[in-house]
Amino acid sequence: MKIKSILFALALSVGLFATSCNSNDENEGDTLAPLVGKWGIVKVGTNINGVETLADPPQNTSGCDHDFINLKIDNTMTSGDYSSIVSPCALTTTSGTYSKGDSKVTIVLNGVTTTYDIVNLTLSELKLKNGNNIWVYIR
Repeated sequence: MKIKSILFALALSVGLFATSCNSNDENEGDTLAPLVGKWGIVKVGTNINGVETLADPPQNTSGCDHDFINLKIDNTMTSGDYSSIVSPCALTTTSGTYSKGDSKVTIVLNGVTTTYDIVNLTLSELKLKNGNNIWVYIR
């Protein structure tokens, strides 16, 4: 009787292990990586007919920190822009809100609402797309 119980437990364990292991590691939609955080823009570009072209963002002022978006847990955000027009690396910030859906993020800044597709979201990279335009941010 004891051997039957052990064999049953072993068979059950193997069955659970086999069903919990899955070879499909694709990210199909929402991700578990948090969107909340400060993201500095590092690349901008386009994706036309599947061909992605990325370059350094012209909005980043040489010698200054990267322009950024800071997405907070309460769905408020701050957009930061460094400029050296008036004084070296002067920071201008704009406040707004954001919301995240399955694989999209909607940002409202200065009364303008823009929805972006989340192309990639990891602990260190956020890639957004709107139409053919792409923005790549890092933490």
